[in-house]
Amino acid sequence: MGTARRIRTRVWDRYSASDPGLLRLMAGLRTVGSIGLTLLILSLLDISVTHMVAGAMAAMVSTFAIREKRVRDQAVTLALGLPTAFASVSLGALLNPHIVIGDIAFIVLIFGAAYVRRFGDRGSALGMIGFQIYFLSLFVHATGSGLPSLYLSLAIAFACSAVMRFALVPETPERTLDRLRQAFRARTAQLVATQIELLDAEPERLESVIADLRKDIARLHEAALMIQGALDGGTDDETTAALLQRRVADAEIAVERLGLLLLTARSGERADTLTLHLPNAPLPAPARRVPDEDDALRKLRTELRALHLLVTRLGAGDPGTAVARVRNRLLAYRDEENLPSASLAVQDAFRGIGEAARSVLGLRLALDGPGDESDDTPETIRSREEFEAEDLALAGEGETEQDRTGLKRRTTRAAIQVSAGSGLAILGGEFLSTQRWYWAVLTCWVVFLNTSSTGEILVKGYRRLIGTVCGVVAGVLLAGAVGHHTVTAFVLVLVLIFAMFFTAPVSYALMSFFVTAMLGLLYSLLHTYSVHVLVLRIEETALGAACGIIAAVLIFPVHTDLRTDEQLVTVLERLRDVATSAVAQLSGGPAVDLLDMARELDTALDDLRRSTHPLTHPVTPLRGRRRTARYLVALLETCAYHARSLAATAELVPYSTSIAADPRLAAVGVRLEHNLDVLIAHVEDVTDERPRDSRGGKDADDIKDAARGRAARHGTVDDALRTEPSIASMLEGGGSGVPRSGSVTFRVLRHLQRLDEGVAGLARPLGVSVTAGRAGRKSGRPAA
Repeated sequence: MGTARRIRTRVWDRYSASDPGLLRLMAGLRTVGSIGLTLLILSLLDISVTHMVAGAMAAMVSTFAIREKRVRDQAVTLALGLPTAFASVSLGALLNPHIVIGDIAFIVLIFGAAYVRRFGDRGSALGMIGFQIYFLSLFVHATGSGLPSLYLSLAIAFACSAVMRFALVPETPERTLDRLRQAFRARTAQLVATQIELLDAEPERLESVIADLRKDIARLHEAALMIQGALDGGTDDETTAALLQRRVADAEIAVERLGLLLLTARSGERADTLTLHLPNAPLPAPARRVPDEDDALRKLRTELRALHLLVTRLGAGDPGTAVARVRNRLLAYRDEENLPSASLAVQDAFRGIGEAARSVLGLRLALDGPGDESDDTPETIRSREEFEAEDLALAGEGETEQDRTGLKRRTTRAAIQVSAGSGLAILGGEFLSTQRWYWAVLTCWVVFLNTSSTGEILVKGYRRLIGTVCGVVAGVLLAGAVGHHTVTAFVLVLVLIFAMFFTAPVSYALMSFFVTAMLGLLYSLLHTYSVHVLVLRIEETALGAACGIIAAVLIFPVHTDLRTDEQLVTVLERLRDVATSAVAQLSGGPAVDLLDMARELDTALDDLRRSTHPLTHPVTPLRGRRRTARYLVALLETCAYHARSLAATAELVPYSTSIAADPRLAAVGVRLEHNLDVLIAHVEDVTDERPRDSRGGKDADDIKDAARGRAARHGTVDDALRTEPSIASMLEGGGSGVPRSGSVTFRVLRHLQRLDEGVAGLARPLGVSVTAGRAGRKSGRPAA
């Protein structure tokens, strides 16, 4: 019985880690449930198959279009969506016979649906509903005489969507956050399991294990970002949100740092943080072991398994006495006298296990409260007191998109682009088919959704075409197998819709495959199926993608390199803010909200990572540029990790008894700020050389002047990065000895040095000169 339960728990943890928050599962179940319930009611009312298809599509649209977090907001949007759907289907039915007027009205509708996205999630949902329902009227060939039956189908579809959303498969921010926390725990356990493999891996398998380690670190960071995004609606107050955010950040930093320490422990040299973020990065050479260290490594392996158990049992309400003893044993490694006799690198790994166990304790305290304290050891009591002090401290504690107007607003430019592309798609689609030209318009519409540059549109159009071609083959096979069996066809449609929503966040090509395969069945239900129709679907898809790309290239284009440069500036600005504020606090400056700063840095870095997808795509012909983009993003991820670590430590300074501020660190903050300002000004110089009207962002002169103004205040107007002796040696000059390995001071210095080296390392891919003095000359190499 116990074995079966453990197996079920292990399987569920694997799935929970693969689908954080069960968001894909819930979306698929809610959509399929809405469609199934709609079809059941419509069949009982003896509605025609055509209008049943319309009801099913309306149920799907009314379910997936609404993305707001709060239940009340979802209800208001759903209520507004029904009259929007009525107006859209009425317009489509009345204008279908009038080709020219209908096409013009469709383009106006497309512009409005894209433009209202500026009003947030509600505007996006209503625009999506308006567009998709008009498309539905074209798909089922709606007429004025059939409007009453269509109104009934739409009303039932929206009602069924409400029943599924608010009653049968309810989704609240609190439940979503709770499932995201479980996914974070599961992904943390997976990362620790991979770290155990890292310690045991043979040299020939090391590269493969490191690749798995990189993937697990990225997945853990993704879960942490999703938790940060769900905190506002999923917690009762700001204090609780800040507390949970800090605990998650502590756990992420501690477990990622443990992997680096383990890699160093099994190697003959200190591992570079970049190794955990850059594929094919050079690995440290293996170390020669002595017998005593072999004993320590065996013990290290045992304690890693104990840490894995501790993380796995984090989701249990009662950790149990045995788990409490394991926790106490691991926390003891935070004390120097409990470390085994081994090299400094191996001892550091034991310290890392102790810090990881502390972060697990912090998560448990944040999620479940104090719990049973009867078995606490002095080290556990000390850790609890540190968390209580942090909790008390938390309890006491430029231009935006909305500011832009006209064509500087991204939604306005996108609305004009998609309208122009749709006009081209209508013209071209009419030449291919006077009956199904709207497929080209749909493709043109969707390739503009959630894209911000020409390269992203190109990649999305390519993936949609690939998915469509494969889906046509599947559609032919399914339609031939099902024939005219209506019930079987509808069941398969529901299965394909579930697969479509389940795979949408993972692969756009897979989603397009399932959509096209589903269409083959829908055409069978409407008795309009033929191989020619599905081949026409490929042609219309290719045409729509081409029209979208043409519009993106010719009308107010946002080039991929320009977009990535803008995102790079944002990341560098956020990195500067976090790093300099953390160093200022570590050197005795005033306390600031470093948690929010670190969150903004992570969000900006995630945006940059998505923006570089066209540059790093396997089919890109610019191999050198792809390598540069990957290296740059990996280096920024490394810098962000060290900045987050410094921020987490700096927040402890005002109330900690073990961490004291050191005024000598202020000089490091000045150099970091200067170097980052130089990088920002350089990227803006490169960006400013491109056409100004395609940017739509902040004015380059304003940003450059601000960056150079900050540099001027520190007397560093030169345009070269400055490198000076290491942080540790600079502190030694103040008369203090080298801090012992494993101490908080040593860790702060290590993070500062790595961050300083990482920022200096950005000079090479960005083409900025580096000098040891105050003068320098900037090279002419372009930004990545």
